[in-house]
Amino acid sequence: MSVAKWEIVIPILIVFGLFSGFATLVECAALLVVYVLFIELYIYKDINLKDIPKIVIDCATLVGGVLIILGFAMGFTGYLVDAEIPLKILHFTQQSIESKLIFLLALNILLLIAGCIMDVFSAIIVIVPLIAPLAAHFGIDPIHLAIIFIANLELGYITPPVGMNLFLSSYRFNKDMPTVYKATMPYFFIRLIGVLIITYIPLFFY
Repeated sequence: MSVAKWEIVIPILIVFGLFSGFATLVECAALLVVYVLFIELYIYKDINLKDIPKIVIDCATLVGGVLIILGFAMGFTGYLVDAEIPLKILHFTQQSIESKLIFLLALNILLLIAGCIMDVFSAIIVIVPLIAPLAAHFGIDPIHLAIIFIANLELGYITPPVGMNLFLSSYRFNKDMPTVYKATMPYFFIRLIGVLIITYIPLFFY
């Protein structure tokens, strides 16, 4: 507890700022940046003032890349809606798939692939408008669908060979990709079992 005492303040500040009306979501984010910067500079002393420009540049590069992806995803979503792609996919699925179990299996495969190549924000923008009407057609509860969606994307992040978290881990720990693959495979199969349980077991309760 004593080791994490400064980190414990962070969720408290978020909850207090948002629910008290003291600050908006963006203002809370800015306050947390100031708080964390103060802690890192003067309490933990993990960084120096001269490190801040490099940190800002690295963060701006990362955020810029995410914004480009989100911009493309939103444009692509607009095209899908205008071209009535979700409706066409719904008609095709209705004609090709009759079993709810088969639909969920196909959904798992689709979301697993999406988790490998997309971040969660882009996946939400692009994929949710496609799968929501399909799930409603097969009688999948919306909350169950949301949990399936998140669980599959999290699994996709550690799915070889292109899972996003695998590349981040390789960069962070300075390890080659085969080493990262080997280290994460046991957890991949554990999560895979968890995803299958999340997907199919709740069907018996609604």
